[in-house]
Amino acid sequence: MRILVVSDTHGDLSTLMNVVNSQPTAEVIVHCGDGEEQYMFLKDNYKDKMVIGVRGNCDWGSSLPGVEYIKVCGKKIMITHGHLYDVKSGYYRIISAAREEKVDILLFGHTHIPTTMYEDGLYIMNPGSCHGYMASYGYVDITDKGDIVLNTVNVK
Repeated sequence: MRILVVSDTHGDLSTLMNVVNSQPTAEVIVHCGDGEEQYMFLKDNYKDKMVIGVRGNCDWGSSLPGVEYIKVCGKKIMITHGHLYDVKSGYYRIISAAREEKVDILLFGHTHIPTTMYEDGLYIMNPGSCHGYMASYGYVDITDKGDIVLNTVNVK
């Protein structure tokens, strides 16, 4: 199972569409905030995929949740933008929150810096910003055996 992970699209539907079209096997699309309009576009136009989104700090007036939890292939996933956990100052708070919820995978954005980490049973990804110069995205593959593989990709 492939999960496409994007964040911080900031109105850039063109780059987002290039990314989505480059990952046709993704069954789930996660938008980690700062792009509610782009999230809604995905939700309305990709009915064959599970599309999940959360509110970012630039999604003013949004009714999207600040944190969302989903279960995919038996893995619990925490999705948030990151600003609620002050991730620009470090990851301690967000990792602690993920551990408290006993998640397997933590997905967040906000910093615009692509990051993948594995820390003591927790897989962590920030796909970076899917907008502008040095745009990036990520994907999570969960194998039939339950292995988790994280990748971030620079948009060409």
